[in-house]
Amino acid sequence: MSLGVSEFMLKRLGWSVFLVFLFGQGAYAQLPDFTEMVKKNGVAVVNISTTQKASPEANALPPEQQLPEDLPPEMEEFFKHFFNAPGGDAVPRDTQSLGSGFIISADGYVLTNHHVVKDADEIVVKLTDRRELVAKLIGSDARTDVALLKVDAKDLPIVAIGSPEKLQVGEWVLAIGSPFGFEQSVTAGIVSAKGRSLPGGNYVPFIQTDVAINPGNSGGPLFNMEGEVVGINSQIYSRTGGFMGLSFAIPMDVVMNVVDQIKTKGKVSRGWLGVQIQDVTRELAESFGMKRPHGALVAKVLPGSPAEKAEIQIGDIITEFNGHEIETSGELPPMVGMTPIDEKAEVKLIRQGETMTVPIKIGLLPEQEEKLAGAGGKGEIQPDNKLGIAVTELTAEQRESLEIAKNGVLVKNIGKGPAKDAGIQPGDVILRIQSSVIRNVADFDKVVKTLPAGKSIALLVQRRGNPVFLALKIGKN
Repeated sequence: MSLGVSEFMLKRLGWSVFLVFLFGQGAYAQLPDFTEMVKKNGVAVVNISTTQKASPEANALPPEQQLPEDLPPEMEEFFKHFFNAPGGDAVPRDTQSLGSGFIISADGYVLTNHHVVKDADEIVVKLTDRRELVAKLIGSDARTDVALLKVDAKDLPIVAIGSPEKLQVGEWVLAIGSPFGFEQSVTAGIVSAKGRSLPGGNYVPFIQTDVAINPGNSGGPLFNMEGEVVGINSQIYSRTGGFMGLSFAIPMDVVMNVVDQIKTKGKVSRGWLGVQIQDVTRELAESFGMKRPHGALVAKVLPGSPAEKAEIQIGDIITEFNGHEIETSGELPPMVGMTPIDEKAEVKLIRQGETMTVPIKIGLLPEQEEKLAGAGGKGEIQPDNKLGIAVTELTAEQRESLEIAKNGVLVKNIGKGPAKDAGIQPGDVILRIQSSVIRNVADFDKVVKTLPAGKSIALLVQRRGNPVFLALKIGKN
């Protein structure tokens, strides 16, 4: 077959017909057929609508803003009616939103996203048989974005729960939901990746897919080819607000752990180590003497935490947790979070080139996250060392605002050199260089003078309240 004939066939007949023409029915038959799966499971997928009652002040004019005295009568009436201006009769407008969900028990338990029902005064679940049932919020968890609802009904159709661990990258998956309010919309795609860590989702190893997900799909199920729910569609990555090929679902093992805790305890508790961690870059791996970058690098150990009691140290690299390998730092928090409180665990780590196993007793994650604090700006001190960086002592006020009790020097100015190239900024506090603790400017100057050229060096800095390791390399003269 000539190239010209192939191009003609593609244009006139389309890809599917051309594949059959070229390779026979076998090639076309390889594409999955979702019809039976949709017939069986679509009845257990629901539309969720919420209403949030507006207060009388919701659309009122600010107290300091008054209507102009020379306002035309028709405009005055407009403001009085719609903006609750003095003398007006504006009616507060309720806020409504739409989402999706699915039934997990015949007696009326329904799953959806926390953000779908957040702050809702009324939640209505619409079934495929057109029944609309008012739902009660049993409990929800913002960290995993999971909510459990209950409707008063019996003998409802339910979905089967599958295992996300068995899910493979490249496997076909299917979503059913109500994008933009279009109920029972079916979209399909493949698993793009597993164990994705997203901002604000430290305790969820998301399933990434290319299934078309849009506003209104949130809370709906993600099915594998066995017709089992393996995740709850939760987020999309988009620069436009619409679908761009990146969708994220919460794995059902995480979801069911949350459900069990809500049912039994009324709230969700998570395991806690008490460390702040980051990824190991290629440069940091070199500075720590590792053959390749992997694991979770400990940048901070919180006082009184299980990690401190187990004598885990800053600069340790956690490579395994309870026998599970840690390739990136994002893999560790979900594992720890799902570990029962007070349970013993084993942490395998690398410390100054040596591998060791540390036993640790898992604690309870505190309700409040750590506060963040900033630091000052550029000073007049000029850099005069091989890093191209000028530092100064921390004042008592700076230590209090930055929550640094001891050690560390404040970066005042950055010139051309390795520090600037590594991303160190004025206002950073340098706490360690390699394994050396920096207590003051004298320590800093002494350590910097001994740093070798042409080798990656790890610096621990605190920036806006968060510790982070940075790698730099001093050029050879």
